[in-house]
Amino acid sequence: MVEAINLKKGMIFEMNGKLIKVLEANHHKPGKGNTVMQMKLNDVRTGAIVQTTMRPSEKVELAIVDKKNAQYLYGEGDLEVFMDMDTYEQYELTKEQLANEEKYLMPNMEVQLDFCKNELIGIELPTTVEMKVTETEPTIKGATAASGGKPATMETGLVVTVPDFINVGDTLVINTTTGEYKARA
Repeated sequence: MVEAINLKKGMIFEMNGKLIKVLEANHHKPGKGNTVMQMKLNDVRTGAIVQTTMRPSEKVELAIVDKKNAQYLYGEGDLEVFMDMDTYEQYELTKEQLANEEKYLMPNMEVQLDFCKNELIGIELPTTVEMKVTETEPTIKGATAASGGKPATMETGLVVTVPDFINVGDTLVINTTTGEYKARA
């Protein structure tokens, strides 16, 4: 059992027979009243996302999650296909289950598959990925990294705010946790 105040992004717990993944957890102290945890939670089986509050002392049962190294192969219709790196067994997850990770998936990318009681419940991405810019505004002469930035569409459709000197065709390092530009590759 773990208290709600100790829940962090990415943790998975069981509640009312459901497996719930923490997408965001923020400690909030309103002007009046008791402190609460504002949380954005994801039902890993259905993909449903819900905003809720919990008392910091409320306890939940952490799920036991086993991990396997895998490689992302391809997307087909509503499914994304992964292959276990050791056994070459293939696994499928729906785009709904991967709503937060789908825009970072690149062919042949290595990920970790998360299993709970032999049920595939999701994936863990590497901390950063390298992607090519497919669309952005033209470079502004004299632009520096300190300016406000501009939107850039990556090869997977992900839109990231990048410095003004980035061009179409540049390969960038993107943080998969925050969705932010880190550097040129």
